[in-house]
Amino acid sequence: MDVLLQQVINGLVLGSMYALVALGYTMVYGIINLINFAHGEVLMVGALCSWSVIGFLQPLMPDAPGWVLLLISMVLASIAAAALNYAIEKIAYRPLRNAPKLAPLITAIGMSILLQTLAMIVWKPNYKPFPVLLPTTPFEIGEAVITPTQLMILGLTVVALAVLSWLVNRTKLGRAMRATAENPRVASLMGVKPDVVISATFIIGAVLATIAGVMWAMNYGTAHHAMGFLPGLKAFTAAVFGGIGNLGGAVLGGVLLGLIESIGSGYLGELTGGVLGSHYTDILAFIVLIVTLTLRPSGLLGERVADRA
Repeated sequence: MDVLLQQVINGLVLGSMYALVALGYTMVYGIINLINFAHGEVLMVGALCSWSVIGFLQPLMPDAPGWVLLLISMVLASIAAAALNYAIEKIAYRPLRNAPKLAPLITAIGMSILLQTLAMIVWKPNYKPFPVLLPTTPFEIGEAVITPTQLMILGLTVVALAVLSWLVNRTKLGRAMRATAENPRVASLMGVKPDVVISATFIIGAVLATIAGVMWAMNYGTAHHAMGFLPGLKAFTAAVFGGIGNLGGAVLGGVLLGLIESIGSGYLGELTGGVLGSHYTDILAFIVLIVTLTLRPSGLLGERVADRA
């Protein structure tokens, strides 16, 4: 029972990070019907920018608390990632908006490889240990434990989701996003500027990806140029699992995928008689993707057009 509780905690933490990245996929898809496969690399750039900022600030502010350095680095990394995602949309995707569906998809994959290569040139291809900025003493919950870093991940995810929900449902930009998702041409006739809305969507997605990237680096203690590929792919799986284009679906899909992976890794060895160990966890995400696409292509919650933004 204590193993199950521990795996549920780990699954919620992992699922929170998937949910934040999946929201970026689902928002962009909801508005311009594009799967932005470069989104995982925005997560990687955010994490590496944060690592660089912390490395720069630590000698200048030796007495500063860890959370202050973390906050400053996260804000600056979010700005850098938002500028990058804005540039990607303007340079790579905007000229292809009316092109056949395959063109932007191939461009997105090309952009992903380009960003990985540029990151390898700028930050070198070695693994970078991410500084420990928060206390490491874990809190006990029954027989299971949760670290301050994991608590921060869960708390920050809840705050980010609440802010996003308020933004989409209660603000002028949110109304413009929902209108553009439903019918861009009619929205533009009503005075909404689709280009501005699409750019804003990419910027919001970049900020969420940066938060997830910094959390990922903190949770696993390392950052490197290829770190965004697999989380990006799994977050896409989570978005499809929940119902791509649906915000609630992205969150649900992310959390469920995290739980499936985490609980699966705890019991995979036992269930397969030792044939598959916990290092085969990655197959679970893609089994979920295949089963979802086969049995329920629209995802668990389906696609609600009016709420796609």
